[in-house]
Amino acid sequence: MNQTLTVTEVKELIPNRFPILYIDKVTSLLAGKEIVAEKQLTYNEDFCQSQPDNPHMPGTLVLETLAQAGSILILKSPEFLGQTAYIGGIKAAHFYELVRPGNTLTLRFTITKMKGNVGTANAVATIADRKVADCIFTFIVGAN
Repeated sequence: MNQTLTVTEVKELIPNRFPILYIDKVTSLLAGKEIVAEKQLTYNEDFCQSQPDNPHMPGTLVLETLAQAGSILILKSPEFLGQTAYIGGIKAAHFYELVRPGNTLTLRFTITKMKGNVGTANAVATIADRKVADCIFTFIVGAN
């Protein structure tokens, strides 16, 4: 069943809060399989203030935003209810384009393999269907 989530519902799932909550909404969620979420960038972001002549979202924060989307997907999957998701590794990270204020960052996190409480996922960030970053995450799901 496909779900959508508001930022209020996202905050009920993950512990991140301002200024490090980067998911504004979930546009599609297929539990245990895939999530599509969005982040609307503004000039008011903390990271833009530290680089006023070239405001953009650092690549590490793009990966963090993908990881937050993945956490939401994992925590909405019935087999992991009440548990916490952790990043175990990031492989083959690539950055193709800067993410700037005014951009809507679309985040897709697709689980490709699960074995026990360890899994892998393909993660892709896009702006208007242009790939800006991608990587492969290894994640671990454990008790709180």
